[in-house]
Amino acid sequence: MPEADCEPTVLVVTKVDDFTADLVIEKLNERHVAVARLDPGEFPAGVTLNAVLGETGLSGSARTATRRIRLDRVRSVYWRRPGTYSGAKEMSAHHAGWCADQARYGLGGVLGALPGAHYVNHPWRNRDAEHKPAQLATAARCGLSVPPTLLTNDRGRARQFATEYGPVFYKPVWNSDHLTDDGRARTVWVEEVSPSEIDAGVASTVHLFQQRVDKVADVRLTVVGNQLFAVRIDGAPGLDWRRDYESLSYTLIDTPTEVAGGVRAYLAAFGLVFGAFDFGLDRVGRWWMYECNPNGQWAWFPDGGSATGARRCTTTA
Repeated sequence: MPEADCEPTVLVVTKVDDFTADLVIEKLNERHVAVARLDPGEFPAGVTLNAVLGETGLSGSARTATRRIRLDRVRSVYWRRPGTYSGAKEMSAHHAGWCADQARYGLGGVLGALPGAHYVNHPWRNRDAEHKPAQLATAARCGLSVPPTLLTNDRGRARQFATEYGPVFYKPVWNSDHLTDDGRARTVWVEEVSPSEIDAGVASTVHLFQQRVDKVADVRLTVVGNQLFAVRIDGAPGLDWRRDYESLSYTLIDTPTEVAGGVRAYLAAFGLVFGAFDFGLDRVGRWWMYECNPNGQWAWFPDGGSATGARRCTTTA
């Protein structure tokens, strides 16, 4: 079995079917960088952990089907989309849940404490930055423009907000798996709502309502360290450009100085080194921030002579 023992290793923590991670691993291989892939979701059947803690700190190894990774030789961690911790299939739900928790805080705790490793991003910083209320509050504090937003379970207040700030839209606070009553998967999209459409269902949980920006385009701003890659997205037929990728066109653009400063302050506030920001671009050129995914996608952009092929970025000191 190959061992990632001889030189410092880049550890990619993700599922097997992660195309974005595949691209990163391919580039690392081209540069002859030692790299290993590990999915916590394959523990315990596909991952064996032997972590030793003592006076000298953390050492030991993690073994996958193809690699043995020395924990004290991991130089960097690319934390992408790991699978869900679980117990053995033959266990009862109660015992499997208990074992999954032990794995999450055991194996997950080890992977989050690798000595000297540089994380992109650290999983605990990702967790802190995933909450939309914290995102919007931090963005405003960092000087970014945030549309008027209401989080509520009060139908009357929601209707009042929609009347005062309309047009407004509803969006989920968290993208959970959602099933219909007959068990079919359902996607809850961003949708415009009128005051009369806001019904008693608002009382069932927190709902996020936000004023609709009179936008001419969307912007996906991907930030890695001190490099900013801004892509203007045109052609979206509705509020959410992710609903119809075939209609979209992409153009690389520069990031305004004030936006660059704001997103750098935002990432610093959460302790992140990577972020995928979504903005709406209005008719006077103002960038309105919607959210920042601390582990967002970027690999769907077209290659060649279009957006990512040009490799254009803004670098801030």
